[in-house]
Amino acid sequence: MIDFADFQAVDLRVGRVVAVEDFPQARRPAWKLTIDLGPQLGVRSASAQVTNYAREELEGTLVVALVNVPPRQVGPMRSEVLVLGATSAEHPVALLRPDPGAQPGDRVA
Repeated sequence: MIDFADFQAVDLRVGRVVAVEDFPQARRPAWKLTIDLGPQLGVRSASAQVTNYAREELEGTLVVALVNVPPRQVGPMRSEVLVLGATSAEHPVALLRPDPGAQPGDRVA
């Protein structure tokens, strides 16, 4: 169990994937994503192991991203946010996606 204050410290935001690039240098199959997180947070990059989605499925889609974590070096790129998805041993990653009415930068609570 965590305290509610711990949960409140987590900053989850709606983002729109604006670009998807190949990432052959990643140890595990991944895409390089460019995500628009709205006017307050701007555009950030993420390495995402969501290759079960085609580039065309990802471009323009809304995602949920954890934005208040330190950047991580993933091969030659700096991953600045963590894109959230549901995982299991039996199934590939299923991205968490907000309803279409959500806007980049909206806080997920």
